[in-house]
Amino acid sequence: MNATYSELRARARHSLEGNWGKSILALIVYGIVAGLIGLLNFIPVLGYIIQILTGGAFALGLIIFFVGIARKEGPQISEVFSGFSHFIKAFCVYFLMTLFTVLWTLLFIIPGIIAYLRYSQAYYILQDNPDIGALEAIRQSKQLMKGRKWKLFVLNLTFIGWMFLALLTLGIGFLWLYPYILVTQAHFYDEITGRTTPPPHPTSF
Repeated sequence: MNATYSELRARARHSLEGNWGKSILALIVYGIVAGLIGLLNFIPVLGYIIQILTGGAFALGLIIFFVGIARKEGPQISEVFSGFSHFIKAFCVYFLMTLFTVLWTLLFIIPGIIAYLRYSQAYYILQDNPDIGALEAIRQSKQLMKGRKWKLFVLNLTFIGWMFLALLTLGIGFLWLYPYILVTQAHFYDEITGRTTPPPHPTSF
């Protein structure tokens, strides 16, 4: 990866110019729907099953939307739910990622974190290659993240200060922070796969 962490964040801010409102609204819509599904937890077993079944589709939809923002493709807010058009594959990726991560976590916390980073690009790969299977997406993520897991880990750590500031706003700041993080992560994926969109003038914050 040639881009610095500040450059990746600068690319994210550049992508979000003119798209902050849409990104925040997409998160609000997602949060409302996810919250309604969460209410089903009051129904024993059924609510938990529905959350597991829909988790992959929601995760894929969020990535499809924010990759679209990162690439200046002008995605519609409805893209947040586009993962349901690949429901089975999204569920399989979600299930396998969760299974592998939990199994590694049973050994210790650090192996679990490494496993999460290892498989972190599976949804990005799937959204760019919807014809491949879940196992292939995970295999490609594992290959892609060789020697790069630490870079993604540190990139995520660079947002800790912003997280503390968001907490001081009683959580309201997360409506701006989450899009910032998700678009930066999308640029990380584009960087390590050779699809880059350099910003005009990188700044560091």
